[in-house]
Amino acid sequence: MPPKETLAAAGDILRALAAPVRIAIVLQLRESERCVHELVGALGVTQPLISQHLRVLKAAGVVQGERNGREVLYRLVDDHLAHIVVDAVAHAEEG
Repeated sequence: MPPKETLAAAGDILRALAAPVRIAIVLQLRESERCVHELVGALGVTQPLISQHLRVLKAAGVVQGERNGREVLYRLVDDHLAHIVVDAVAHAEEG
């Protein structure tokens, strides 16, 4: 059994992934790094909402951002998290 701290950290990651918009963001970032306005266009939600969800994902260590001029490009920290999301979506589609 992993230590309690590890289980708590895993729970934090799963909670961060528990919103449909955040799942969609992870799926977008799985393809390539994106800036906020690209995510707004791809997902059809407002910029403040995307920014709020990115803050949650960043705080959980799911995404990281790198400034590129006036924009911040976001990318997944690693592929493990994308696999979790892809597997969850596939499971949901199986019904």
